[in-house]
Amino acid sequence: MEVKDVNGNVLTVGMAVRYTGTGTTGEISAIKVEDGDGWVRFEDSDLWYNANYLEVIDRSQLKRGSGKGRETDTVEKLKRMKEDFEDIDMGSEVCDGGG
Repeated sequence: MEVKDVNGNVLTVGMAVRYTGTGTTGEISAIKVEDGDGWVRFEDSDLWYNANYLEVIDRSQLKRGSGKGRETDTVEKLKRMKEDFEDIDMGSEVCDGGG
């Protein structure tokens, strides 16, 4: 069975597609048919999407963050969280414990 997008285009691994429900874009890494429905897995997220809600797009429309940028963002967030925790007063007068 051929798996097709909302416009009737046959989907293949490696194609760029958009999920019409949220606008999420991705490259197809796998395709399967389950109970008569076509399902497509996105390479970056490993999430499965129902092919009936996908549309083929040009590769230039793929919204991808670079892996390095995401890693840097995560490190910065962790540093800010650490600083925030250091500012919390954990003195004994802050809160009475139960008991």
